[in-house]
Amino acid sequence: MVPAAGWTGALLGLAGSIVLAVLGLRAQRRPDAVRHQQLRVAVWCMLGGAVLAMTALEVALLTDNFAMSYVAETHSRATPLLFTITSAWAALDGSMVLWTLILAGYTAVVLRRVPGTDDRLGTGALGVLGLVAAFFFGTVVLAANPFEILANPPADGPGPNPILADHLMVALHPPMLYLGYVGFTVPFAFAMSALLLREGGVEWLRRTRRANLVAWSFLTGGLVLGAWWAYEVLGWGGYWAWDPVENAALIPWLVATAFIHSAVVQVRRGMLQAWNFVLVLATFALTVLGTFLTRSSVVVSVHSFSQSPIGPALLAFFVLVVGAGFTLIVLRAERVVSLSRPESLASREGAFLVNNLLLSLLAFVVLLGTTYPILVEAVTGQQVSVGRPFFDRMAVPLGFALLLAMGIGPVAPYRRASGAVLWERLRIPLLVGAAAATAVALGGVRSPGVVAVVGIAAGVTASTLRQLVVTAPARTAAGVLRLVRGQRGFWGGQLAHLGVALAAVVIAVSGDLAERATVTLDRGQSAGFAGYTVTFELSEEHQETDRLITDAHIVLRYGTEVVRVAEPRLNSFPGRPQAVGNPSVWSTLGQDVYVALGSLDPERVTLNLYRFPLMVWLWVAGGLVAGGGFWALGGPRRRSRVPTSGEEPLVKVGSDV
Repeated sequence: MVPAAGWTGALLGLAGSIVLAVLGLRAQRRPDAVRHQQLRVAVWCMLGGAVLAMTALEVALLTDNFAMSYVAETHSRATPLLFTITSAWAALDGSMVLWTLILAGYTAVVLRRVPGTDDRLGTGALGVLGLVAAFFFGTVVLAANPFEILANPPADGPGPNPILADHLMVALHPPMLYLGYVGFTVPFAFAMSALLLREGGVEWLRRTRRANLVAWSFLTGGLVLGAWWAYEVLGWGGYWAWDPVENAALIPWLVATAFIHSAVVQVRRGMLQAWNFVLVLATFALTVLGTFLTRSSVVVSVHSFSQSPIGPALLAFFVLVVGAGFTLIVLRAERVVSLSRPESLASREGAFLVNNLLLSLLAFVVLLGTTYPILVEAVTGQQVSVGRPFFDRMAVPLGFALLLAMGIGPVAPYRRASGAVLWERLRIPLLVGAAAATAVALGGVRSPGVVAVVGIAAGVTASTLRQLVVTAPARTAAGVLRLVRGQRGFWGGQLAHLGVALAAVVIAVSGDLAERATVTLDRGQSAGFAGYTVTFELSEEHQETDRLITDAHIVLRYGTEVVRVAEPRLNSFPGRPQAVGNPSVWSTLGQDVYVALGSLDPERVTLNLYRFPLMVWLWVAGGLVAGGGFWALGGPRRRSRVPTSGEEPLVKVGSDV
């Protein structure tokens, strides 16, 4: 019964999405109450089918229904409850079911924001959402169906991938990443609807402002949680390896960040209209490309799934989206070209334009480095690799330039800024940045990169605080609070900027000033590391329901005082030939001491030791960036007075989604 319910749900969702696509695009010409009611039925069929499919999948996992192919491949009776639940998206077929559920949920939210009559833009957007949903429901039915019945079901299964059954983050990182990825379908749908209607203007931007911020904030959170997960679980002493699938999530985030900034310029000054259509199309297309990289096994990654027919389907869908989208933009060129241009680069719109170009260039560099090995192998059959040095060499200078643009843009007035105005607004931030850089250098830091990043980040922070004080209606806590609440869009962006500045400092400091060592110790033997004495005390084994844990007790002493007992471990899973290691991380406000196992036996251990300054602040910084996006969601709903120079405009956003 459970597999049949899953099949029914997938087919119901597919039927609803097809009907929604056909009705939405046809009704776009003359929407009325009857057509709207039909659209409502189609959307609820989509959502109901997706909920039924996901519920059936979870019930099958929770009841050990090994007659269903997905359960037999990804579950075992010994799997703990949490990882049984998360197994629903820990493999290819189940992740696509979650994808359809989230997409159907977003579509239902859009439906609530579309009135019954006269909303041609919203009706067309529902039709485009139906087209996208039809593809993803179709992949569940035809290429990645988890509800197939086995003729000879096993008594037990191998369990989930050990990496996906070893940390709480599996319950948070993938769903949050999917909420971000799938959410960008909404602004894409409204943009394509506007093009189909031969409409330019800012209405589609106003209607999708919140949807874009929601998707961007969730994707930001997903990236940060993924980095934290890699740091805590994989044991290689890092959080970002420029892995192709990591890059596949970063690239649309960069382009979406550019879109958020350029949308402000179009709404405020009527510029960059064609560029915004290109950016929103590129963002959605890159989420499809990222899905292809993750689920086609064209790259070797801890994220990638096994080979499946879904890979060619996703690639074909990506080509279709890019081809159809850019064709539509070209055909509507006369409607989307902006007549006005920035009067000067020394203005807020000029700074936003520079910011856009830098973000787009960085996205292109990461995309090139990620796809180049795939393209070379596809054409020549030869395997090549693009390693970390390439990405670091290209990303570092672009990152410095972005930090500078981030500090200048918010304080520059619209239209044109004189040198005197810029100097007045940047004088204090420049002095603060210079003082911070000097203090760090005098404190003994010899890395030019660290000194420069600290100086720029301090300047960005000072610029934000100056803006807060200068524009507050009263220089009191209550006045500042009124300002931040009244201009949530602008100050949400500034909060995100502060998070980026803090992250830049942590990345520079933890990278350039880290200490690393590899030591081999016999039982009872000690070695010095980063001012600590490290002693291998003993090794123990612990049998749990789904794994055998072998850990090492490593005592850290500062002088004669025991400050920490680290317990890095190896997890051995039944039926899995290779044990999975977990490091032990001791985090304080000032540093992380990171202990990972190289090898372990009862009498000898090899340890990889790391000390990362300020590391815990990277996760705080990521929270600030994502939190800034969510804070900006509460932006103004009515047109306010014309802002004075240096203030963020308050725009009318209407019934945005």
